[in-house]
Amino acid sequence: MTGKVEGGARRAAQRSPWRRGRLLALVAVLLAAVIALHALVPNRWGNLGSLVATLLPWLVLAVPVLILAAVVRRSAIAAMLALTPLVAWVAVFGPRLLPAEPAAYDLTVVQHNVADDNYAVEETVELLLAEDPDVVALEELTSEHLPAYEAALGERFEHHATQGTVGLWSRHPIPERSRVDIRPSGIDASWDRCLRAVVRTPEGDVTVYVAHLPSVRLGPRGLAAHSRNRSAELLGQAIAEDPAPQVLLAGDLNGNLLDRGLAPVTDQVSREEQGFGLTFPSAFPVVQLDHVLGRGAEVRELRVLPRSGSDHRPVVARVSVR
Repeated sequence: MTGKVEGGARRAAQRSPWRRGRLLALVAVLLAAVIALHALVPNRWGNLGSLVATLLPWLVLAVPVLILAAVVRRSAIAAMLALTPLVAWVAVFGPRLLPAEPAAYDLTVVQHNVADDNYAVEETVELLLAEDPDVVALEELTSEHLPAYEAALGERFEHHATQGTVGLWSRHPIPERSRVDIRPSGIDASWDRCLRAVVRTPEGDVTVYVAHLPSVRLGPRGLAAHSRNRSAELLGQAIAEDPAPQVLLAGDLNGNLLDRGLAPVTDQVSREEQGFGLTFPSAFPVVQLDHVLGRGAEVRELRVLPRSGSDHRPVVARVSVR
């Protein structure tokens, strides 16, 4: 009789909403830890840290799934802990969701990976010029399309410089320009994706880098980002050794600013982030690849523009150089 009573008590305890769903609760806590401590995720085992950084803004979508699973499981502890990833996510991303105060700026910079298969050159240029930019930085300029971009942008900009597949157009003179070699090992000299140019603005000279880092790919072994990471190291080294007091970097970096593969670059140039700036793919952007960053020049606002004919969306930045 006593055994039956004890067995019934154990079964009742197991049916308790505070005992059910412990695995769900553990998943919620682990997810919250990943969000809050994402910078500690090692960038080994298929660039796991970079992969987490790429997915990080979207991990909050797991919260309603966890809540629904807790309700189905009728687990009080899982329902309560399902909110911990949301708390962690708000702690990480909440500040960038606050409205930005209007700030004075000196330059408007438009940055765009125009895509090598984008034949809508005139429409793309019209979209970029609608922002009345002082500087336009473009990537994936092919020999086929470059003359069309030069013709279309030449009506507004007197000064421009190109290097390989990247280019810079400016209202202000460009007295200096040079190639920056950011090729990863094993890639021949035809891969030419970085330009350094000095733009002589009324507020003083600004050194502008236009760069396009190698693409990353998600495969069975994780995130293939070795070439991107090595190129970022070379670009970061070039900027670190540049004595210019005011530096801007505009480019497709193939990663967001939380990605530690880009740390050699983001240790040198940065911006205060507002929003998420998702730019790729253009039809439904899920990741931020395109950036304008500064050192000694403050990027005070960055906004994503509507679709062009590219698979990336353009961005416009307001920059103070005083």
